[in-house]
Amino acid sequence: MSAATPGTAPTPTPPTPTPVTPTTPATPTPAAQTTPATPATGAAGPASVVRDPYAEQAPVSGIRFLHHLNPLAKFAAPLPVMLALIFTRGVAIPLAFIVLALGLLVIGARLSGRALAALLLGVPAAILVLGFSFGIWVDPARIEGASAAASVVIFAIGDWQFTLAAYLVGLATALRITALLMLSLLAGLTTSGPELVRALVQNLRVPYRIGYTALAALRFVPRFGHELEVIRAAHRVRGTDAGRGPVAAVRRTIATAIPLLASAIRHAERVALAMDARAFGAHATRTERTISRWRVRDTAFVVAFWVVSAAIYWWALQAGLGGVTPDRTEVGL
Repeated sequence: MSAATPGTAPTPTPPTPTPVTPTTPATPTPAAQTTPATPATGAAGPASVVRDPYAEQAPVSGIRFLHHLNPLAKFAAPLPVMLALIFTRGVAIPLAFIVLALGLLVIGARLSGRALAALLLGVPAAILVLGFSFGIWVDPARIEGASAAASVVIFAIGDWQFTLAAYLVGLATALRITALLMLSLLAGLTTSGPELVRALVQNLRVPYRIGYTALAALRFVPRFGHELEVIRAAHRVRGTDAGRGPVAAVRRTIATAIPLLASAIRHAERVALAMDARAFGAHATRTERTISRWRVRDTAFVVAFWVVSAAIYWWALQAGLGGVTPDRTEVGL
């Protein structure tokens, strides 16, 4: 306060404001920015991370072209060949389509190491085992006795003989079944359920009430698998899964079935309420978040596959390496 002059009122001196220094927000350290949370570890080692069954798939590179095709194209391309293989006899034609499908999967599909090993190692082993199994059931009276393979005996049990001709007939049957399986994997390993449903609803005009209802039912399967893992983990934490033998196995099954059934009922109710809240089925059409289009590359893939398939059949028939017959009971190579 300043000094007062005689006859005047003292003038108060305003206080000098103290400048406030702004506080700099704490900068997170690089470890806090980039280091993810470490799961708790126990005596048995690090805890396993449960995979979310509804997580979006990672983007696929352009070289994996099968993932970028319309799902209907991957079904339409091998479908005529699969129908023709039912009436095909011989070893060369099914073997050629197995090699074709395997090459497409290895080049154009995103496969894990386990799936790739199953295709490259498991498929040939399965063909050999199936050929032997089918060959045992071949009637020797229906095999052409004049062929050179009929005189080659692989092994014999008493009066019964397992000849090379019988094995070749069984091998041809095994190759046809394997060819059908490999051709179906072109779409099965590279197409998800939502992608197929969107293609059916938008491209083939399947009613969305049927398509999305079926999709909701199929999505229950991974949901139940996830719930079962959670229930079993809870039982292990509580120590209620101890015991060995059939009685303990039955006890564990009952202990997991009841909470799984309760979870399924709650999930079904929530799905029904969610569909009703979104007016599912109230209108003839619905809007789509993701558009499924039939592009030029889909047409090119279908046409190219048909051309290659026709070339394989023409080459095999001209070379006498196979045949086509409408008789489903005919036994032949």
